[in-house]
This record gives sequence, structure tokens and C-alpha cells, in this order.
Amino acid sequence: MDSGIRPVNKTCIILNPAARSERARQSIAKLQSLANNTVFKLTEGPGDAEAQAERAVEQGYETIIAAGGDGTINEVVNGIDGAPVNLGLLPIGTINVFALELGIPFDLEKAWKIIRAGKVRTVDLASVNDHRFVQLAGIGLDAQIVERTAWESKKALGPLSYLLTATQVVAEKPPRLRVTWDSHSVEGSFVLVGNGRLYGGPFQLFTEADLEDGLLDVCVFQKMNYIALMRYFRGVLFGVHTKFTDVKYFKARSLRVDSDGPVPVEVDGELHGHLPCEFSVSRRKLRVLVP
Repeated sequence: MDSGIRPVNKTCIILNPAARSERARQSIAKLQSLANNTVFKLTEGPGDAEAQAERAVEQGYETIIAAGGDGTINEVVNGIDGAPVNLGLLPIGTINVFALELGIPFDLEKAWKIIRAGKVRTVDLASVNDHRFVQLAGIGLDAQIVERTAWESKKALGPLSYLLTATQVVAEKPPRLRVTWDSHSVEGSFVLVGNGRLYGGPFQLFTEADLEDGLLDVCVFQKMNYIALMRYFRGVLFGVHTKFTDVKYFKARSLRVDSDGPVPVEVDGELHGHLPCEFSVSRRKLRVLVP
């Protein structure tokens, strides 16, 4: 729902009003008091943030602010679709990895001041099968966990729900993934593709990533069992996982991932179809308001 008022600075906030937690509802109330002279575009369901952002571009808004988590940002970025507008971030509710990547505080008042200051950083914009993403994509393990973890379980158990699902997925036979880039090819059990350094919060999975280098960082994990996953996780914590012989880490402007069966793909934490998929990146295509 659009308030219908057009401010002089042509700024709007795209926000999901149906917050699922008391903390998120409190954040929304605070945001509405902070930005009371700004147009709020309220979403009505999945996919609506993308549609609202697309309309905002058509209506001539110069700054479009995504208020929410990584899923909301992903929708807004796809609605903007590379248009020359500024993206603002207001982290609300669940973890916002892209905000962490850019050093944007989770305190709404401080985040709003950053937006008001108007400092712009132009960063790379990644794509998978023509769908934009800002932080990361996953094929195999993490996408399977996202696919199988129900909202009711997440509400009742929080992060533990993902761990329980992970124990089920790891016990199964892993898919056989083929990753191809330039004249190279490698096989693995699950693959992570990063635009930034961080994965799942503060974990620096993509150790050499640079948001402005026009390259994607890729981690191909070749094993998937309990022992291997524990070793991978410990390696990530200590920043040595890229040195493991069964982890292939490389940079590429584009790549393709195939498999013999239907393997899910997640983009910025949300499911986005199944393999095969092709990745690419547009250098310094997205304008983001940063500290």
C-alpha cells in the first residue's frame, strides 16, 4: 500500500507490515516514527517487494529503501534491476548479511542516519539465470536445508530447526555437481557462490571476495558427511578452509553448475529453482548507501 505522498527527495521505504515477531513489530513502529515524512510502500505477500520496487523506479524515486532481511533486499534489488537509483538498507527482523557486509548497523536510528547522509558505494551485482542477488547463492546442502525447513519449525526452534534438518540431509547420498568456468571443470557435493565475503552472518567464507572486482568467488566442497562438515566448519572459523585439498576455491566472471538430478538452488537465503544454472556478475552496477 502506497501512502500516495511524494516527498521532495523522492525516497520511499519498501516494508513488510506483517512482521512475525514482537521485536520486528517494535522495529517497524520505531521506523515509522523516524521516517514519518517518507513514503512507505507496504508489501502484501511474497514477490510484492520486487513489484513495489519496479513501480518505484518507474515513478521516478531516486532512493529506494529495503526494510527487512536478506529476502526483502533480494526482492527489492530484482525490482530495481540495475536502474540508476540508490538502495538504502534498514535491517529489520531476521539476520541481514548484506548489511553486515557493508558495515551498516542494526540500530535503526543509526542506519537511518546513514541513509540521510547519502554516501554512495557502487558494488557488483550478481545474477543466477537472470535473477539478481547481492550476497551469495548456494547449490546442494544449504539449499536443501532451506527447502525442507518449515516455517512452523523455524518459529518453534529458531536456528536449531536448520541444524535438525541438516542432520537429515547429511545422512543422505549427496548430489554430484559439475561446475564449469572458462576452460576449467570440477565436481563436488555442494557449492557456494559469493559476491561478498560473509555467509550466514559473521562467517568469512569467501576470504578473497571484493564487492567491486567484477568477479564471483566460488567454493566447491567435494565431500558431504558428518566428519567432513565438521572439518569444513572448523576451517571456516579459522579461515583455513580454502587450503583443504577437498575444497576448491576460485574466482570467475561466469560459471555453470549442472547435476544428473533435480538439485535446489538458494539465492540470498531464499529458494530459487533447481539446476542447471548459470552465474554472471555486472561490475559496479548497484548503488548502495553506506557509512
